[in-house]
Amino acid sequence: MAGQSHYSPPMPEFDEAPKVLIVVAPYYRDIADDLLKGARAKLDSVGAAHETVEVPGALEIPTAIGIAHRTAEFDGFVALGCVIRGETSHYETVCNDSSRGLTMLGLSGACIGNGILTVENYDQAAVRAGEQDKGGGAAEAALHLVALSRKWRNLSKGIGFKPKG
Repeated sequence: MAGQSHYSPPMPEFDEAPKVLIVVAPYYRDIADDLLKGARAKLDSVGAAHETVEVPGALEIPTAIGIAHRTAEFDGFVALGCVIRGETSHYETVCNDSSRGLTMLGLSGACIGNGILTVENYDQAAVRAGEQDKGGGAAEAALHLVALSRKWRNLSKGIGFKPKG
């Protein structure tokens, strides 16, 4: 669609480097490698420390992030993978459940950039992972959420019971 443009807010700046976990499902290795390249470059551009773990498939990404969110000291998470439509309804299950899992984790306080591609064919995946840099976009989303969580982490809501004295 010619003429369309997409706006991205300016990248946040950090006084203290964020620590980010990248969780990747390398089922399509070359697509995953391109997504990783973009995510790592974006994280490096703001001085973020990052670590990468691999899981078997897109359905395992939310579980891995959930485990890390509960047990480790990460500020944010980047979910990377690719689901290509096949001949069965499994595509819808994987797309919907991985997305739902990430959304639920996000609503629970995890700062997640979702870079799980959901495409009709390999060519679409290759463009999104490479030229469109969806891995970098997912990392950028996670960084924006980390910045928001840091901005608001010590603010009091000013409501509730406060004893005298």
